[in-house]
Order: sequence, then C-alpha cells, then structure tokens
Amino acid sequence: MVLACHCKECQKLATSPFSVTAIVDSSQIEFSGQLKEWRRLADSGNRNYAMFCTDCGNRIYHFNPDEDSTVKLKLKPVNLTDARVFEPQTHVWVSEKVSWYQIPDGVKVFLKQP
Repeated sequence: MVLACHCKECQKLATSPFSVTAIVDSSQIEFSGQLKEWRRLADSGNRNYAMFCTDCGNRIYHFNPDEDSTVKLKLKPVNLTDARVFEPQTHVWVSEKVSWYQIPDGVKVFLKQP
C-alpha cells in the first residue's frame, strides 16, 4: 500500500506537504550498506525508528521495533517514465495537512493514524 502522510514530522523530514510511503512486508525486502538510526515516540505511544543513509542523509525507511512485520519505505518518485506506482491510495494525518493542498477524490482519508 502507498500512502501520503501529512503529519508535521513527515512534512518537516520530507520538506514537502506530505511524505510518500510504501508499507512493505519486512520479510520481502533486504537492505545493505551502512545506515544511521533516529528515534522518536509517536503521539500514539508507538516507537518510531527511522533509518538514514550515512553518506547523503536521505531517509530510507521507518519501522516500529515492537511490530516488525512491516517497514515503511520513504519513496522519492523522481526520474521515472511511469510514476503511477507512487500514487497514494490513502492519506493519513490529514488533521495536520497544509491548508492549500487538495486531496484527490476517491482515496481513503484518515484524520490521524488508522
């Protein structure tokens, strides 16, 4: 599933009105190379860990260490011939959405985290 997260933290980290994230089964993906970890406690009380590239600082993925069945890949849809794969099917944390962004019709919307 691909979603757009409008929370203030994602706005800050993405330097954008929202981040584009793919929820992936953690057993279906493998990472290599050195990554650096950043941690915060989410409003829900869940632990939210982020992994960054040590060379460029780009955020690669997030995960909750208490629920490690999925990871949240931070997608950057650039230089693609067909970017539809990155089109969010769901928008979350729209309670913190910037006022000028209009969510497209026909997508699921959640005021906070579903």
